[in-house]
Amino acid sequence: MSSVQKLAGLLVLVVLLITAGAVGAWKVQDWRYGKQLAEQAQLHQDDLAAISSAAETQQRADQDKRLALEQRLATADQSHHQELTNVQKKQDRLRDRLATADLRLSVLVDAADTSSCSSVPATAATAGMVHGTARARLDPAHAQRIIGITDDGDRGLIALQACQAYVRALGR
Repeated sequence: MSSVQKLAGLLVLVVLLITAGAVGAWKVQDWRYGKQLAEQAQLHQDDLAAISSAAETQQRADQDKRLALEQRLATADQSHHQELTNVQKKQDRLRDRLATADLRLSVLVDAADTSSCSSVPATAATAGMVHGTARARLDPAHAQRIIGITDDGDRGLIALQACQAYVRALGR
């Protein structure tokens, strides 16, 4: 073997060793970066899981709040409905008593102004047990209209209270 061949063989060997070192370094870097990418991917998955869990917890809390509000509103609505029903029954009984003449509405008469109610006696009749100030009876039709007006007013007040309770419940 000549020295040229030895030099060429040595040169080929050096090139092979450098190439093998470069390929080995490339593989090591690939493994290292692959491991870092895997760790980052795992951290990303953990972050996503934490975010999803937090969102789920928040959604459950919001849903619980909504259900509690719905229950409070249903309870308030039921109590207002019951109150309205009771007032309606009371008004109906009052109307019935007025219609059957079981009850008569009357108003106080000004004792000092005797000229405006001259047809109403200032004193009670001997057969009656009425004591106190002079009163004048209202016509049953007028009494029914007055009861209707007070009924509308009572219903309006109950509806207003229901609306105010609803707004307060939403405000909490």
